Amino acid sequence: MNLRFWLFSILSSAALCAGSSAQAQTRVGEAVVIQNEVVRVAATTTPINVGDSMLRDETVRTGTDSAARFVMADSTNLSLGPSATLKLDRTVFNDERSYRDVAIRMTTGAFRFVTGRSDKAAYKITTPLATIGVRGTTLDILSQRGRSVVVLQDGAASVCTKSSQCVQLTQPGDTAIITSTGGRVSITKSNTPPWTFAANCAASAGLCAVNQYAGASPTIMPAVQDDGMLCGR
Repeated sequence: MNLRFWLFSILSSAALCAGSSAQAQTRVGEAVVIQNEVVRVAATTTPINVGDSMLRDETVRTGTDSAARFVMADSTNLSLGPSATLKLDRTVFNDERSYRDVAIRMTTGAFRFVTGRSDKAAYKITTPLATIGVRGTTLDILSQRGRSVVVLQDGAASVCTKSSQCVQLTQPGDTAIITSTGGRVSITKSNTPPWTFAANCAASAGLCAVNQYAGASPTIMPAVQDDGMLCGR
């Protein structure tokens, strides 16, 4: 094979793969409240502004004295308090306005989660210590080093440790407290929350409002048709 032609083919394939990767960034929601420092975290950090897209498989972080609220394509509302980190692990669309499978990892900080129109079984929320199953719900979630707190505001939820110790939250105020001490994880249930997201709501106008998905339909790029080997998959 002519060396020049071979090099051209390799470079063209690399460009095609890079283009395909860029197209794979799917819009799954929109920023509706941004207070102070809110960034998406990748190879570099990029500021997020009101109206910016929330993308599949991305990490969002708020700074000190900062907050954010995102409305996802199925009208799920996600609010983040100060110094919070959230990762969209997985989002699989059922159609343009609902998800078949969505996984949200709340790594650290305070959050409020209000379900949208997707089937509730589609949602999987995790903290480093807990897995939360949703059944039509407004939840306040606090993730700290060695401790997670899940407070039910409306609906119902199941909260489990990784060793499958579970509690059921069925009444407003029901709270699951998961702690890790010396490598031992325990879960308890209370109806007297030690914490709620309400203080963050009071500090930032609009942070705890609930909106329908405010923007246009999410941009769902068609899958690139190739043999899967060209780009190393």
